[in-house]
Amino acid sequence: MALIHWNPLQELNTIQRQLNHIFDEDMLSTTILDRTVTKVPAAELQETDDAVYLKLEIPGMEAKDIDLQVTDKAVYISGERKSQTKTEEKGKIKSEFHYGKFQRVIPLPARIQNTNVKAEYKDGILNLTLPKAEEEKHKVVKINLDSVG
Repeated sequence: MALIHWNPLQELNTIQRQLNHIFDEDMLSTTILDRTVTKVPAAELQETDDAVYLKLEIPGMEAKDIDLQVTDKAVYISGERKSQTKTEEKGKIKSEFHYGKFQRVIPLPARIQNTNVKAEYKDGILNLTLPKAEEEKHKVVKINLDSVG
């Protein structure tokens, strides 16, 4: 019986070649880039005693292309980022940009006055100031403690 020397690094090289093949330019264009990917805006939420502050990342869009609706309990945002790639030009295009429709509903941690919302959209960042409803600002909850004994 012949003794065979095992080389674990050779197995890693084989895996690396297989991964490279998956991501090589022909495979990439037919497997990953052609899939429909829905990209939702990243959000950051901060709550204070008087308001809820919501920041959404929506780069590459004009304010007129964003649909924003606010209820007393949630923020609904939708839009469509349209591809500006010209098909008349020859050659291949590789892009990691996300195009297409998106929508997101963000539940709010407190009831707000949706008639007094302030919005600012600048440099791809949408900042919302959502003032809390009066009953939320002064909401005090009495907690009864049962004595242990």
